[in-house]
Amino acid sequence: MSAATAGASGRAIPASRSAAFAQGSESVRLAGRRAVGAMQMRRAGRKEKAPAVFAAAAGTTPVKKTSMLVIGATGTLGRQVVKRALDEGYDVRCLVRPRPIPADFLREWGATTVSGDLAEPEQLPAALVGVHTIVDCATSKPEEPLRAVDWDAKVKLIQAAKAMGIQRYIFFSVDKADKHPEVPLMNLKYCTEKYLEASGLNYTVMRLSGFMQPLISQYAVPILDEQSVWGTSDSTRIAYMDTQDVAKMTMKALNTDATIGKTLTLAGPKSYTVQEIIALCEKYADSEAKVVNVPVFALKATRALTSFFQWSRDVADRLAFAEVLSSKDSYDVKEMEATYKLLGVEASEITTLETYLKEYFSRIISKLKEVSGESEGGSSFYL
Repeated sequence: MSAATAGASGRAIPASRSAAFAQGSESVRLAGRRAVGAMQMRRAGRKEKAPAVFAAAAGTTPVKKTSMLVIGATGTLGRQVVKRALDEGYDVRCLVRPRPIPADFLREWGATTVSGDLAEPEQLPAALVGVHTIVDCATSKPEEPLRAVDWDAKVKLIQAAKAMGIQRYIFFSVDKADKHPEVPLMNLKYCTEKYLEASGLNYTVMRLSGFMQPLISQYAVPILDEQSVWGTSDSTRIAYMDTQDVAKMTMKALNTDATIGKTLTLAGPKSYTVQEIIALCEKYADSEAKVVNVPVFALKATRALTSFFQWSRDVADRLAFAEVLSSKDSYDVKEMEATYKLLGVEASEITTLETYLKEYFSRIISKLKEVSGESEGGSSFYL
């Protein structure tokens, strides 16, 4: 990850935002405690009228258990959740903000898209009518204000879900979010976890470690292109998962009542260091990588500056949490084994990083040979 903060999706959060947020991290924690306290008081017996905009739309008409609203449906994880849910027969609705590139692929798959923005609570009721389950895959983009998206908007969504009678709520958080309040995104994810816990909704929190997909642009492509790859000298291990496996386990969680009210760790069956990832890429690419190692202490010392450098964005999935890297948190195999058991999943069913990278390089190298053979000049390139 880069010295800029990165979310579960692998997108980098510039360090300038991280530094600015750090000044207000205590206020966020206080706001979180106040919000959770207020929610707990309401659960204890204090009555509070739902906002009129929600009360008008909420009803008692039964909804199908297979009706689902996916938030963040165009993202790396969200689109896989949509596809998996559709394959399993769910009626999937996607809340999509107005964007330059239309989300046509979601409709082509069979999902329904609803235009809306979490920051505008008056737009939520129409999207929630007739919905049984919310799956929240969204997190802030680099150019967006972190607190506005990953706290303020989440609180509004949870309030709307409660008022509209949503019956299941899946929230994706970050592994060990409770242990690192000094990291802005992790702090906000944990505050949201606690707020959701106090809401009274039938929730399941799924804490993610890292996705395999960003590793392609961070390591595989540069090695194929004979460009330098950036890494760290730390020995921190991350158990990456294919987002397709995350989507599969999400659907299993929805179909397992024992997951209600639980916080589950989602990670691959094996963890890897940066050095091991690079070695795998070298093996399958049959090419030696040009590696530039960056010590963790150097990342911390230059944290306020790293957002100006291209490499800090390219390796966002590994270098973002300098504090986390230096803390030497270990991968807890027992946590993941407990999740597998609860969901009825065998470790052998989960894609390993070796398999994922081997398949990727096999496809790309095959394509390169094909293109090279068809090219008049014999030169090669990849998409």
